[in-house]
Amino acid sequence: MLAHHFDTAEQQRESSSLGMWVFLAQEVMFFGGLFLTYLVYRSAYPIAFAEASHHLSVLLGGVNTVILISSSLTMALAVYASQTGKQKMLIAFLLLTLFLGVAFLGIKTVEYHEKYVRKLIPGMGFTYHGPHAQQAQIFFSLYFVMTGMHALHMVIGMGLLIWLMLLARKGRFSPEYHSPIELFGLYWHFVDIVWIFLFPLLYLIGLH
Repeated sequence: MLAHHFDTAEQQRESSSLGMWVFLAQEVMFFGGLFLTYLVYRSAYPIAFAEASHHLSVLLGGVNTVILISSSLTMALAVYASQTGKQKMLIAFLLLTLFLGVAFLGIKTVEYHEKYVRKLIPGMGFTYHGPHAQQAQIFFSLYFVMTGMHALHMVIGMGLLIWLMLLARKGRFSPEYHSPIELFGLYWHFVDIVWIFLFPLLYLIGLH
């Protein structure tokens, strides 16, 4: 579908691709700031951060990592289906990607609830039984900010997945026009990569 302000489909595709890469570049800078903040405080309080990390479930974090890696695969297959004009396969893989996203957020909700029950949410009610309570609160503040922003990106992505599925059911995509699927695939892979960094930084630092 060629927009009126483009001369050719190739020009539209290249412009859309450039726009997505610019967007992802600013997302890298955003999350890069969060990662830098985390690394500064982790360097300042390595023992406290390692102890606080023990309160995170490596099992649940590991399961979520497998889920997101699997969702990257299903998203890549959805892109392939759009490129080859396989509409039913496209819808199926988009739906499967959405299901995996829901599963990820479901597990993350379980983790957040467990922190709420154990009063590990930073604030007036924060309760931490250990010698480094103040530093541990910094760790959990970063944990909730970083994983919360990641979860927000997941929610936005799931909304876009639903929109793409609706368009796919209307037959909007074809081998000649499938750039929205490809561009969303870049976004989804980026969100998955962010988690690949979050998992070891937050969950695995205390294992040694």
